[in-house]
Amino acid sequence: MYNLALDCTEIGDKLMSNAIPKILVTRKMPDVVNKKLMANFTVSLNKSDKLFTEVELQRALKEADGILCSVTERFTKKILNITDRKTKIIASFGVGVDHIDLKFAKSKSIVVTNTPGVLTDATADLAIYLILAATRKAYLSEKKLRDGEWTGFSAVEDLGVSLKGKTLGIIGMGRIGKATARRANMALGMKVVYFNRSYIGSIDFPARPAQSIGHVMRESDIVSIHLPGDKGNHGLINEEQISLMKDNSFFINTSRGEVVDQKALIEALRTRKIAGGGLDVFENEPNIPQSLIDLDNVTLLPHIGSATKEVRDEMGLLAVENLISYFGEKDCPSRVV
Repeated sequence: MYNLALDCTEIGDKLMSNAIPKILVTRKMPDVVNKKLMANFTVSLNKSDKLFTEVELQRALKEADGILCSVTERFTKKILNITDRKTKIIASFGVGVDHIDLKFAKSKSIVVTNTPGVLTDATADLAIYLILAATRKAYLSEKKLRDGEWTGFSAVEDLGVSLKGKTLGIIGMGRIGKATARRANMALGMKVVYFNRSYIGSIDFPARPAQSIGHVMRESDIVSIHLPGDKGNHGLINEEQISLMKDNSFFINTSRGEVVDQKALIEALRTRKIAGGGLDVFENEPNIPQSLIDLDNVTLLPHIGSATKEVRDEMGLLAVENLISYFGEKDCPSRVV
């Protein structure tokens, strides 16, 4: 059992006042975030960074006025549906909120917030990195060098693909999708085609909307996924969609692993139905199938899209601002429900 009193409690200067809300933090946070929390609340910090069990999450809901969580904690209906719940707000550290049952939270008047915007550029940068890594066979080439198999320069071996003039297909033209497409077009000279389920308005670079996901899959040399991880998107990029891709195309995903049929993608990579890929997210993280790890035509990263010091600080500070605003009876900067 996770012992809140002994294992992870740090009290701010205002501990003696019962009026000050108690905030429980489920994962280890940057120091600047902890300092701001403790300046405003009574705080329980998870110093060990150990994952909470379902029982411990329910206990937290009974003891804390607010919870600052990450995507690793799943607040399902089962966990939220307790009679003696004290928690009034869940401030999530991240953009995606598919780990929280929003419909049930709303029915119980639990406020949910997230941290959009601050991680857009970092995640778009990583998407571009994966595009470059996949098309230039970065993993295969580095492995060859590290394994002592590189024999020197060759004019014909390990050739990648140039990006100028190629078509980048974006599935999900939100903040990160736009930022990725803008970089690809302006810095790499790529054409852009995209599909978005809702109207996105004007954009400041050349990009052509497609009628469907299938059209993007068929036309693109590189497909980059930028979909939110809500239930409506689970498995949206399925075997049928992947089969539409060109044999020499590449698949990039920096959004959520659950939006892709992972088995179908692995098979397409294994059989060279598509040329390669770059993945920062996976289904059932952190468990990665060995059949995916064994492939040499895909670059794999451990969900580091927002992993820069600056961005993680900003994400945490925005989560704290949501908490301060809520308990100060002001509008939360990024309220979801």
